[in-house]
Amino acid sequence: MMKRTIVMLIAVGAAASVLACGGGEKQQAADTMQMQMPAAAATAPAGPQTPDAGGKIDSVGMYTDANGNYFKPKDFEVHQGDVIRFVLVSGVHNASFPADSNKGATGLPSPSEYLQLPGQTYDVKVTFKPGTYYYQCDAHALLGMVGHIKVESR
Repeated sequence: MMKRTIVMLIAVGAAASVLACGGGEKQQAADTMQMQMPAAAATAPAGPQTPDAGGKIDSVGMYTDANGNYFKPKDFEVHQGDVIRFVLVSGVHNASFPADSNKGATGLPSPSEYLQLPGQTYDVKVTFKPGTYYYQCDAHALLGMVGHIKVESR
C-alpha cells in the first residue's frame, strides 16, 4: 500500500512538471485547466460591433503554437470609432484591459470570456480617449501574451 502511494505521488509530480514545461497538447491541457474560473471572473462578449462611419475593423489573432501564446499583432494603432476584433486562432484565450495596468483610464471594456473554438471573436468598439493602452490574455500574461494599443482621435 505504501509503495503504491509513493508511485502515485511520483507520477503526479512528473505530470505536473511536464505541464509546467508547456508545449503542444500539454499546453492545451494546461489552458483548459486555467480557463475553469468562476463565472464572475469573466463577462460575456457584447457581440459583433460596427465601426463608426469612416472607421475600420482591426483584427488581432490569438495564438498558441510552437512559438508560445501570443497576439498578432501585439502592438498596433487604431482610431476612435474603430472596432478591435480579437479572433481565436488556436488555444484558449481572452482579451483583458486591466485597470491596474491602465492607470486613470476610463471606459475600458470588461474582460472577455475565454474563447475556446477557432474562429470565435470578441469585438471592442474603440471609445477610449487618445493614448496608449495595455491589454493581455489573463491566463497567459505572465508568459508574455500582452500588447499595447495606441488610440488616435479621428
